[in-house]
Amino acid sequence: MMDVEFIRASYRPDRITTLFVGESAPASGDFFYFGNNAMLRHMQRATEAALGPADGEFLDRFKAYGWFLDDLVLTPVDKLSPAGRKAKCLAAMDSLRDRIAAYQPLAIVSMLISIESIVEAAAKAAGSNAPRYGVPFPGMGQQTRFHNAMLEILPSLPRNGMITNSAR
Repeated sequence: MMDVEFIRASYRPDRITTLFVGESAPASGDFFYFGNNAMLRHMQRATEAALGPADGEFLDRFKAYGWFLDDLVLTPVDKLSPAGRKAKCLAAMDSLRDRIAAYQPLAIVSMLISIESIVEAAAKAAGSNAPRYGVPFPGMGQQTRFHNAMLEILPSLPRNGMITNSAR
């Protein structure tokens, strides 16, 4: 299996305009940046519906926009007990705080409602004034809610080469 953090780093833009924060890469190895997975397909569908289709690979477009998907926890938590999962997420807040401080994103999107308060606390502790959003994870029957939430926020998210409402 390819190293998640090595692959993630290869898609990190020079300037992160919008930081998307997931919970963690899944234990299955079905990681966003590996391609051909449900999270990628849902993100691509929502982006194309909101911003229009584009030529080329979606992950290249994502990076070109200055968008970056990082995770709260850098090891898989999806196979842990609910208590273990929550503990790992809480313990990862300082690491995320440091990454947000380094990235200086112009907007932050929590990709799972249950981590939104932790992401919010990390962003505040990092001194970030970036607007923050939370969307439901597109799994467990939440795909339509995810899509609708993304359609609402995508046009206003900062992206390289575009003037957006939040960047005016």
